[in-house]
Amino acid sequence: MDPLDIARWQFGITTVYHFLMVPLTLGLGMTVAILQTRWVRTGDERFLRMTKFWGKLYLINFIVGVATGLVQEFQFGMAWSEYSRFVGDVFGAPLALEGLLAFFAESTFLGVWIFGWGRLRKGLHLMALWFAVIGSWISAYFIIVANSWMQHPVGVELGADGRPVMTDIWAVLTNNTALAAFSHTVAGALVVAGMFLLGISWYHLWRRRHDGIDTVDERGGVVVGSAPTVPGRDEKDHGVWLRSLRIGAVVAIVGFAGTVATGDIQGKLMYEQQPMKMAAAEAACHTGSAFSVLSIGDPGSSDCEDVVTLIEIPGVLGFLGAGDFNAQMPGISDLEPQYVDQYGETIPDDELYGDRAGSEVEYVPPMWVTYWGFRLMIGLGGIVAAAAVVALWLTRRGTVPASPWIMRLALLGIAAPFAANIAGWVFTEIGRQPFVVAPNPDPSGIDGVFMFTAAAVSPGVTAGELLFSVISLTTIYGILAVVEIWLLATYIRGGVVSGMPELGPADDHDDEPGTRTGRRDDVLAFAY
Repeated sequence: MDPLDIARWQFGITTVYHFLMVPLTLGLGMTVAILQTRWVRTGDERFLRMTKFWGKLYLINFIVGVATGLVQEFQFGMAWSEYSRFVGDVFGAPLALEGLLAFFAESTFLGVWIFGWGRLRKGLHLMALWFAVIGSWISAYFIIVANSWMQHPVGVELGADGRPVMTDIWAVLTNNTALAAFSHTVAGALVVAGMFLLGISWYHLWRRRHDGIDTVDERGGVVVGSAPTVPGRDEKDHGVWLRSLRIGAVVAIVGFAGTVATGDIQGKLMYEQQPMKMAAAEAACHTGSAFSVLSIGDPGSSDCEDVVTLIEIPGVLGFLGAGDFNAQMPGISDLEPQYVDQYGETIPDDELYGDRAGSEVEYVPPMWVTYWGFRLMIGLGGIVAAAAVVALWLTRRGTVPASPWIMRLALLGIAAPFAANIAGWVFTEIGRQPFVVAPNPDPSGIDGVFMFTAAAVSPGVTAGELLFSVISLTTIYGILAVVEIWLLATYIRGGVVSGMPELGPADDHDDEPGTRTGRRDDVLAFAY
């Protein structure tokens, strides 16, 4: 077993799992802040209920996200020490700013928000939440700044020891790759939050119809009812879910529009900065302007001879890459010789590379991963936007259809934007190979600032040690996944009362199974 392969699997598993929490935290936090702002301005109790219900789910996700995110920085020193030495002078600044400034502010103000209910004036309490949400967005920006430098190194010069030394922190922080990636990430987070609201709200509106609380008359009009014997299931409860659903649909549509606009910017930047990545994502073996709608080939090969294009649209690739339908975008067969001439046919004969020194470099990333990852990201995003439009139309009269299958489809739709986000990041990271720090091809850029992934892994770590850490971390993360899903499902089924126990009986020990109302053994009782 190759320690490099195991180290890459470990980083991939833990990072992908952690990133499942990130977009929901970014998107849901902003949504909850907007809902509370509406409550403070209008005094409408429905917005208070929405704030507390979605806020509790936000806190669950935030807590697990923090626990899983701590592992990421430790991995740099554990499995990627050579990489850490190479990028340390650059990464130190944004990661320090993220930890000492953004995350500190985020967690502090979130604590004020949690424990400030009923203790602070409404305006100050709301301000604490906004500061926490803004802190989380700034935190994400610093992390993306660090990642974007790996995609497009700027603001440095090579030191005497052959490692980059940062000379311009402003260039690093305003890297155009970082600005595009951050805006794209934020837009994707809004899609995640929007579908989260839509799917869960659909479930609760369906339950109200299933339980006979809300009915539809012969003319299709909705008769909103109440269940006096069930805490929280009143007329305001209907308004909570209907408004949440429609807000979620709008947020998802706006977010998707944002991903399209920012994704277009990213695509053009990638063709300038990492042309091989984009050529592989399009299975563009030869220079041209045609866009591949469907190509097939050997999943285990990156050889253009194994790629067969079945459907293509002329001109679209030129527009995506350069904004010109007649532009000729470079293909793999033309780019590969350029990479070989510029960066070498084999891994340098350097002790840093160990046994891998002298081995042939494969400059074409796995095409089946980049090709389908790119299409999954776009395709799933489009499906989500279409579903949000359909949801707005189906709920125009005030409730959802009685079909349980549509309800299950709405719940399943929550997973779609998560999958799209993950596909996008897998495409971004796998497409950078064989570099862990991709070279800057700009003639005015810094020569020699790049690093092969083969040189980045810790030389003193054995395959057995890495395998043990992979199994251990995967097991722990699996347990955390079960805990988070159980907590989310429990509080979701409990409805508004799970976020506002005061709506239920003062001391209820006979709750409906699977719900949380006013119980004193609530594991999140600390949360307001």
